[in-house]
Amino acid sequence: MQIRAVLWDIDDTIFDYAGADRAGMLGHLRAEGLTDRFATVEEALLRWQELTRFHWARFAAGGVDYEAQRRDQVRDFLGEPLDDDEAAAWFARYLGHYETAWKLFPDTVPALDVLAADYRHAVLSNASVRNQERKLRVLGVRDRFETVLCAAELGVSKPAAEAFHAACRAMALRPEEVAYVGDQPDIDARGAVEAGLTGIWLDRLGLGGRPELTRITGLDQLPGLLRGDTRFGASETFG
Repeated sequence: MQIRAVLWDIDDTIFDYAGADRAGMLGHLRAEGLTDRFATVEEALLRWQELTRFHWARFAAGGVDYEAQRRDQVRDFLGEPLDDDEAAAWFARYLGHYETAWKLFPDTVPALDVLAADYRHAVLSNASVRNQERKLRVLGVRDRFETVLCAAELGVSKPAAEAFHAACRAMALRPEEVAYVGDQPDIDARGAVEAGLTGIWLDRLGLGGRPELTRITGLDQLPGLLRGDTRFGASETFG
């Protein structure tokens, strides 16, 4: 069946989350006087990312609400028993530094421009609608997507099939009519395939492997892939 819509991940797919996260953490550590607590900014960032994954998993499992997991992340990162207001304020200050570093990847807008006439577009993200809607508006691309769906409001996260199916229902399309593009091979591409969509792994780091997955290394390859253009080589070029 013909692909009629592209469903997008946001962070590290169209938006340079990793770059903004590093720059934001560096600025925040300096502003908070915490640069001496860690040997390097990379060490601090690795710890922050580790805690992000851990507390997101708690939220995804239904054990804690979205804001509470953020506050707990701050407490674990600092190793201090902050009250809710203190932890929330610390996280808000971090967000301020992080948001000043927001930027799209250079290939994002050109790809959206090329695909605009032939495909509908929507977002499915493992975050919250409030945060991702704002991010897309600040970055100037919210009007490119007809709907934005996120795990915090859906109550289910990728790679669960229910998350992908909810997005398909929102567009009134069958899963086989939708392609999902994301930077995570399992959460995004494999999850989409198992839900009946066309899953595409955006491997920006060129990690390779995973021959069972459809893989691209830049969004400039996406239009040709969706349209069956053979200029990019045989199918294994993407796998």
